[in-house]
Amino acid sequence: MIYQAFEAQSMLFAPVRDMARWAIAAYGPMLDGIDQRLGREFLASWELIVRAGFTHHRPPFGIDSVSVGNREVPVTEVAVHSTAFGTLLHFKKDTTVTQPRVLVVAPLSGHFATLLRNTVRTLLADHDVYITDWHNARDVPWTAGDFGFDDYVGHLIQFLQVLGPGAHVVAVCQPCVQALAAAAVMAEAGDPAQPRSMTLMAGPVDVRINPTKVNELAFQHSYEWFESNLISTVPLPNAGAGRRVYPGFLQLIAFMTMNQQRHVKAHLDLHGHIAAGETDKAEAIRTFYDEYFAVLDLTAEFYLETIDRVFQRALLAKGELTYRGRKVNPGAITKTALLTVEGERDDICALGQTVAAHDLCTGLKPFRKRHHMQAGVGHYGVFSGRKWDGQVYPIVRNMVLASE
Repeated sequence: MIYQAFEAQSMLFAPVRDMARWAIAAYGPMLDGIDQRLGREFLASWELIVRAGFTHHRPPFGIDSVSVGNREVPVTEVAVHSTAFGTLLHFKKDTTVTQPRVLVVAPLSGHFATLLRNTVRTLLADHDVYITDWHNARDVPWTAGDFGFDDYVGHLIQFLQVLGPGAHVVAVCQPCVQALAAAAVMAEAGDPAQPRSMTLMAGPVDVRINPTKVNELAFQHSYEWFESNLISTVPLPNAGAGRRVYPGFLQLIAFMTMNQQRHVKAHLDLHGHIAAGETDKAEAIRTFYDEYFAVLDLTAEFYLETIDRVFQRALLAKGELTYRGRKVNPGAITKTALLTVEGERDDICALGQTVAAHDLCTGLKPFRKRHHMQAGVGHYGVFSGRKWDGQVYPIVRNMVLASE
């Protein structure tokens, strides 16, 4: 009933947003002629009404070109390989320069892969970049079958095999566990496509270390509680009608509740910037929330298995994680260099949780391991923003180059 109630609320509020859009289009030009400041106050209020809602459609990456050396080169998105649940997306550059191939592993946690737009844009200058572009579960027909934790790991293995030997992995947030598991499975099998390097950024490898509010939520509730309270069924007329999912809007609401004052302030700031005619400042806030309010549903099996295996029982950290019935052994990794990155102020994945991967990779020589703690950043600052560009990225780039 959760999903149905949300859809009903959205439909009821839709006419109000439509009226606000109509008011902006019809009266916007006239308001400036009456009183510039007062007119912009009205426009700002109407815009906040228009923006009061979520969308289930993936925003565009919008990366049309990138600087390579001294030249601006066009970028084209090419779907290299697709399944019902995800696409291996290539940001193909119009250049003859050969660069290291990097697979960016995007989280499947309520947002689209486009949340990593800034991560990809930065990597593109020096790398041939691919990304796991996960599909919205509410758009996947139930006839496509299930997509669970092992299927995610299997997709990573499959994508790396499509890329072939010599690729590198950069995993962001939640899929650090799956990326490490995939590398271990491939290493134990002697797969020639196992990655040359693996960068794990702000991921929950061992949530028992410095638990955050996110971790405590998982500790305090049973598996059955999550299943009965957070899982819903996709309603008609969506393509995935009948599929059991963890709705993306629930994940977004949970994250917003953790930082409620910050989000309220951001929208008050947006109102103020529009009213003051501060176009650039207003646009920066718009851009962030256009992405943040685009939500993606997770299959119920993937969400519940991740809660169970990663956040409740920490199976990888305990040496008890299995893949397709066989134990995952990170100690089998001997050729894949490991870089872990954490943020000093991360309130989603705390200090110590990602660096724990080094203790698990017992087969790696010390010179193949490196850890970086980025001072002064929270969760998103690890892979996006000024400090990512200027301080974290150079370390990632050096790890990739050193492993070539």
